[in-house]
Amino acid sequence: MKDLAGKVAFVTGAASGIGLGVATALAQAGVKVMLCDIEQAALAKAVEGLKLTNADVDGVLADVSLKSELQAAAAAVIARYGKVHIVVNNAGVTGGGGYGAWTDASWNWTIGVNLMAVIWGVEIFGPLMESHGEGGQFVNTASIAGMISGNGGPYNVTKYGVVALSEGLRNELGPRGIRVSVLCPGFIRTQIIDSTRNLPDRFAGVTDASPAAGPAPEALKMIRDRIAGGIDPLYVGELVREGVENDWPYIFTDNEFEPFIEARFARIKEGFDQVRGREPRR
Repeated sequence: MKDLAGKVAFVTGAASGIGLGVATALAQAGVKVMLCDIEQAALAKAVEGLKLTNADVDGVLADVSLKSELQAAAAAVIARYGKVHIVVNNAGVTGGGGYGAWTDASWNWTIGVNLMAVIWGVEIFGPLMESHGEGGQFVNTASIAGMISGNGGPYNVTKYGVVALSEGLRNELGPRGIRVSVLCPGFIRTQIIDSTRNLPDRFAGVTDASPAAGPAPEALKMIRDRIAGGIDPLYVGELVREGVENDWPYIFTDNEFEPFIEARFARIKEGFDQVRGREPRR
């Protein structure tokens, strides 16, 4: 999608962090952007700030873990702009620790926001992209944790799911003129570690909100420190814009975790080497 000017984008989790960075970078390229978020005051501030730059933007409030609210948000995009070309399924939460710290509420909340909202985003917006025949692009936000498992907690599980979903959809939707990219950021300067500030009442019972294995204070502090000194979200937005323009299958934010991914692939290859030359029993 080389010429972005005049296109329409919908971005979830857009009131701050990566979502706002993406919305800003797209708006700077002349894209009309509908920002979506659960946090009303922050959303209003983000929209107002972008309007001061003469960007054509608007905002819609939604809890993306509720399919009905995501459907209503899609209707708002069409009512405002008539069509949609780019959908950035970005909203995310940390939700729950590792083994021993799980609760049903933690799993339900994290899966609802991080995975089901992405699935529903594709389900709802895919037909809208197809309807105008001008092509489209999904950018689904996973995490570097979708490539390397630090633990077996809800966050990592959902991010692996987003990677798998995006890889499969890229093959399925390509012939329909819709491209799919998966964003796998590292440590970015966002508020994700404080996700429970927007916890809906129906998920009462969510435990430790950090992705660390359990509520260890030292692990939580390390993560907070890394995030506080992390990459500028606007830089991530610029990478996403470039990824959309050039149809990148994977959008990484840095090379810090590349050795860990290579090590994972090496372990996978070792698994194949262990059965190489054996004749499977039929």
